[in-house]
Amino acid sequence: MEREKPVFCKGGGCTAKLGPGALRRVLEQIPKVRDPNLLIGYDSSDDAAVYRLSDDLAIVQTLDFFPPMVEDPYTFGQIAAANALSDVYAMGGEVKTALNIVCFPESMDLNILGQILLGGSEKVREAGGVLAGGHSIADQDVKYGLSVTGVIHPDRVFANNGCREGDVLLLTKPLGVGIVCTASRVGEASQAAMDLAVKSMSTLNKYAAEIVKKYRTHGCTDVTGFGFLAHLCEMLGDQFSAEIDQRAIPFIPECPEYVEEFYLTAAGQRNRNHVQDKVRFVDCSFAVEEILYDAQTSGGLLVSMEAEDGERALEELKTLGLPCGIVGRVVKRGAEAVVVQ
Repeated sequence: MEREKPVFCKGGGCTAKLGPGALRRVLEQIPKVRDPNLLIGYDSSDDAAVYRLSDDLAIVQTLDFFPPMVEDPYTFGQIAAANALSDVYAMGGEVKTALNIVCFPESMDLNILGQILLGGSEKVREAGGVLAGGHSIADQDVKYGLSVTGVIHPDRVFANNGCREGDVLLLTKPLGVGIVCTASRVGEASQAAMDLAVKSMSTLNKYAAEIVKKYRTHGCTDVTGFGFLAHLCEMLGDQFSAEIDQRAIPFIPECPEYVEEFYLTAAGQRNRNHVQDKVRFVDCSFAVEEILYDAQTSGGLLVSMEAEDGERALEELKTLGLPCGIVGRVVKRGAEAVVVQ
């Protein structure tokens, strides 16, 4: 009797993250750390921790891991690594070292694990970092990611909440990879949609970060499991609001069709529940709403930048070959944190 083939991809990526509301309730119970050298910690909902070692050197620390969202192990390794490395770039840092984080069933073919680690190591090397080791445990399901250390000058950190009134908001990758991967798992995603999703997820944010560093960037985050709107709300805090132009939002073209077929994720609905009271949609379709709530894996950078620099930065970002755009602007605080129209 033929042995049943183990299921590799059951649905993962950043859709596997805990919802932002549940996570916030847990973190509120943890005592805050008081250290003048901890420039950014978990209490600011930022992308990575930043700790000052000297007047001109700080380390950036982050980790991320999740289950597969694609069937190919090598591609999964690339995406998981690119996603973990992204947090360093979102802070404006430079990657130095990485450690593998592995959960793997003992009953599964170890060649699959080898392909995952190969894909991950190639992305670390592309980032200019050194893969220095890692840790593995036996688990029922596959999970993979990295713990990453980077460096940055303490005065040049891109905090996620540094935006200013009048800034333009740039998004460096298309939205919708969660929706596309969901459609793919039931065999309904086109090859073109999946190819663009994989290209976006496996592209390092290193290149976009190098571009935005040239300009007067005030705030930056990467759009991952909490979706565009929740990450944007974190950037705005209680001080500012944002006006978003729905026509300027870059997304994978097939997404509206997949939304109409209800290929949605639970993570997207958790994101909606978390921030829907802060968002007002004006003449927007259900598809636009879902795309903006969709949990992204290895998503693009969301950048708050001086308005005069926006168009020049955008022209450079377009050379990277992924859909991107100036999606809105930061305004004085209004009744809602975000208005999409």
